[in-house]
Amino acid sequence: MIVGGGPVGHRVAERLRHHGHEGPVTLLDAEPGPAYHRVLLPALLDGSLTAADLRLPDLPDVTVRHGVSAAGIDRRLRQVRTTEHDRLPYDTLVLATGARPHLPPVPGLRHASGWPIDGVTGLRSRTDCARVRGDEIVVLGGGPLGVETAAALRRAGRRVTLVHPGPYPLDDRLDAEAGGLLTRHLTGLGVGLELGRVAAGVQPGKLSLDDEWLLAWDTLLCCTGVRPRTGLAEAAGLAVRTGVLVDAAGRTSDPAIRAVGDCTEPAGSLYDGWEQAEAVARSLTGASVPGGRTARRPVFRLRVPGLTLGVLGDGRGGAGDEIVTYRDPARGRYARLALDTAGRLRAAVLTGLPQALATLTQLYTTDAPLPESRLALLLGRPAPRTGPLPELPPEAVVCRCNNVTKGALAESWEAGARTAEALAEATRATTGCGSCEDDIRGLCREFAGSTA
Repeated sequence: MIVGGGPVGHRVAERLRHHGHEGPVTLLDAEPGPAYHRVLLPALLDGSLTAADLRLPDLPDVTVRHGVSAAGIDRRLRQVRTTEHDRLPYDTLVLATGARPHLPPVPGLRHASGWPIDGVTGLRSRTDCARVRGDEIVVLGGGPLGVETAAALRRAGRRVTLVHPGPYPLDDRLDAEAGGLLTRHLTGLGVGLELGRVAAGVQPGKLSLDDEWLLAWDTLLCCTGVRPRTGLAEAAGLAVRTGVLVDAAGRTSDPAIRAVGDCTEPAGSLYDGWEQAEAVARSLTGASVPGGRTARRPVFRLRVPGLTLGVLGDGRGGAGDEIVTYRDPARGRYARLALDTAGRLRAAVLTGLPQALATLTQLYTTDAPLPESRLALLLGRPAPRTGPLPELPPEAVVCRCNNVTKGALAESWEAGARTAEALAEATRATTGCGSCEDDIRGLCREFAGSTA
């Protein structure tokens, strides 16, 4: 029994079947429609993707109950009580309840009942997208979701103001130079920016900033983080702090209950939600776990068309690192690389350098040293090498929007999908934000060479 029909719950069900589980699998999905990629919700706001484009593949041989939530867990009888007053038995229960939008404690934002006032919403579901109305939109929060949402709404022709307390958007990921280029790009799109400002109060249709200046709004979008959904686990008496406490295989304090994804603590445990889903599926089916498994190295790419921006690691590096910096502000290009003493990449921030970002992501993921000619690499030119670019391992994720691994692409290639377009149709790679298209074409060349 899986509670939660988001991408991670969907992934657990898919991987259970992939690893040979033959028993019944039931998935409870509180939302009425099919599962979809939440990370691509901003693309619904500008119309570049439709709801059908976000849909995850159907799950064969899985009983999916849409519009049904778990209302309680009876651990003694191993039953889940649903909102339809059913009692469903389980041998193993997997909680994939995700997270809810965090609305900041701004006076006037909520009714006395605790519900947000009309026109205020987070952005965590298709229903939230449908709540965005009118032409004057104020977005609170300059993190990835806030930036991608503001840019999408502006592309849709809305008047958008982004309010962020930091000196520039994504200030927890970018250095000042990259942040300045991002600020310039958003301004060029026509996004109004109120930086270094804090929301002080909300009235219907008006937002007061810290200097009491009022911004008009038809919709106030709060992209101000999320909080794990733990109510079901807490009521059942499971160990919970900020999120549900789990081990590397997703086990909770009850051996018959697992938990995965954003509802766990820390979010995603040692690995991200996709890797947790894989670990749980392998553990429950007895599939072998690859030796030497380590947490995936963090890679972030901003999903804003017309802007290539990526962060590898924490973007900063550590003491003693060699720092390589490239600046071309007139063309919106910038890179800062932090290398260890062996010339391996520890962290990086890049804007406006798509080929370099693709190559550096591969070098970072495989922990391989950079070639001596760093400038040629950053400019995307051929450079002398001491050896070939290291191959990505099969488990490396190439398309992060759809969580498509190199291994899945190789399997589709062997099955006859011999072009980037055919691989996209077979695996959905590149059908999200599209930033992995160059990577997919590079793998096509690699696969073609291997086949020859």
